[in-house]
Amino acid sequence: MKLWEKGQKTNTDMMEFTAGRDRELDLQIAAVDVIGSMAHVIMLQEVGLIAEDDKLRILKTLLSIYGTVKAGKFFIEDGVEDVHSQVENLLTRELGDAGKRVHTARSRNDQVITDLKLYYRENLTDIVSLVNGLVNTLIEKSAETKDDLIPGYTHFQVAMPSSLGMWFGSYAEALTEDLMMVRGAFSYTNQNPLGSAAGYGSSFPVDRDLTSRLLEFDDLHVNSVNAQLSRGKTEKFLMSALSSVAYTLSKMAMDLVLYMSQNFDFIRLSEDLTTGSSIMPHKKNPDVLELIRARCNRVQSKEFEVMSVINNLPSGYHRDFQLLKEICFPAVSELKECLQMITFIIPNLIPNKDVLSKEIYQYVGSVDAINERVKEGLPFRDAYVQVASEIDKGRFRPGSQVKTTHTGSIGNLSNDRIVRKLERIIPDFQIEKYATFQERFVEDLKKKLT
Repeated sequence: MKLWEKGQKTNTDMMEFTAGRDRELDLQIAAVDVIGSMAHVIMLQEVGLIAEDDKLRILKTLLSIYGTVKAGKFFIEDGVEDVHSQVENLLTRELGDAGKRVHTARSRNDQVITDLKLYYRENLTDIVSLVNGLVNTLIEKSAETKDDLIPGYTHFQVAMPSSLGMWFGSYAEALTEDLMMVRGAFSYTNQNPLGSAAGYGSSFPVDRDLTSRLLEFDDLHVNSVNAQLSRGKTEKFLMSALSSVAYTLSKMAMDLVLYMSQNFDFIRLSEDLTTGSSIMPHKKNPDVLELIRARCNRVQSKEFEVMSVINNLPSGYHRDFQLLKEICFPAVSELKECLQMITFIIPNLIPNKDVLSKEIYQYVGSVDAINERVKEGLPFRDAYVQVASEIDKGRFRPGSQVKTTHTGSIGNLSNDRIVRKLERIIPDFQIEKYATFQERFVEDLKKKLT
């Protein structure tokens, strides 16, 4: 049975087309759908819309359904449209009329948005935890390789001295700054739309602040129309934030692919993490990094896919929004997998020593040579011309010391300041609170029902 059925027969082919991948993807939001329903039922009883006895019976049955979900035994039956229909059908089958009361003062519109916000909030918390772990891994690797000098490049031409320590630290800070984008998406996601019904409120006296507290939302989408407008906008913000992290990971993977090639030879990946060639026995290919690069590029494309679905839609609900799950759910999983893998890869990167001793890098110290002459009193432009002339005539002899000491340079990475920047951002996500939300909600409810 469909929640919207009125007794007329519906074309089967049309139903299959409009259901799309909902029955498959909805399994990922089944747990939060049940929790959202439990909060809604508690609220309904508090405002006098259902009896205490019905509330208790519904909550106990929902707890049983939740247990089935967590055990991996929940499924959406043939002919059932989505997870929301399945849960309500199970309630009605078990409780009769009492089960039918669960949808009082609620539309599938606000129900779905609530489920998605709870799902995205939990996954954003996971992603922040993974980024936090990766940043700390990069900081550790940066300290370990701070004296391993490599050339820096501009225009793909040898430029000035750098170090692996500086390179690792740069991505630690870049990811930390990506969390600023994630923080905005998290804050927007963590607002409660429940009680806005189909986008125009309800004639029932629902208590939206109560469901906000029960579901631990930071705030409320106050205006009911705006609550509906958050469908699509939530995904837009989400994918923009994920795209920022994916951009950094993709660039990092690209650098490592280059640095591992024989032409650069700055770093090696432990042999057990490389693959070979079917005909070239010497090959040790960085396939894992290439796939991180490709998969993160694919995550970046999802922001544009979301926009292609929602752009120029008028206010109110439209079935177009259904497609956003097909775009966002796989992207969330893919980014989490890439974060896990690259965090595993980083400690297994082995630096090659004395990279700058190669003849092709003999001019990497030219700027330092100019600066030394400036310190001795020569105007910069004159020093520049002198060194350029010596290089042109083959008389330039580079110095052996790298003398940069300012904040963020080779001789003063200042990683402690990057760590402090991270430590200021991480608490905003309340990781422990939201990582354990489901378990705490269910355990607290069980105690109240016993």
